[in-house]
Amino acid sequence: MSGTAPGVGDPAPDLTLPDTHGTPTHLADLRGESVLVVFYPFAFSGTCTGELRELRDNVEDFEAAGVRLLAVSTDPVFTLKAWQETEGFGFDLLSDFWPHGAASRAYGVFDEDSGHALRGSFLIDADGIVRWSVVHPRGGRREIEAYRAALAEV
Repeated sequence: MSGTAPGVGDPAPDLTLPDTHGTPTHLADLRGESVLVVFYPFAFSGTCTGELRELRDNVEDFEAAGVRLLAVSTDPVFTLKAWQETEGFGFDLLSDFWPHGAASRAYGVFDEDSGHALRGSFLIDADGIVRWSVVHPRGGRREIEAYRAALAEV
């Protein structure tokens, strides 16, 4: 793993990544609203698909809490676009493909040995401060109940 993940109370590292249409999403431009940044290894993989489907199926919990959801992987934009269309994800999928893993590295969740992001989630408040985070090693699945508990703190 590269770097150190920002802890609760730390400023969230800024990121600028393209969405599935190639449009840059700047975290700094989202100040004023809470954001959940969810890093995951790969589109179309079993555990990642299950986790993001669970977020998709419970997106109203995030919307009710006023939290915008951003899901980030090192997959190219075109892969993410196909996956979003296949799965009907109603939240932004962002590509950390190039420079490869730069955002994942900034958040301390890039696995240098395998070249992909680990499962790290960071709840960032409207002022850009990390309020909750969790990082799981390969194979470790995040549960929706942990997200719900974090949302209760916003």
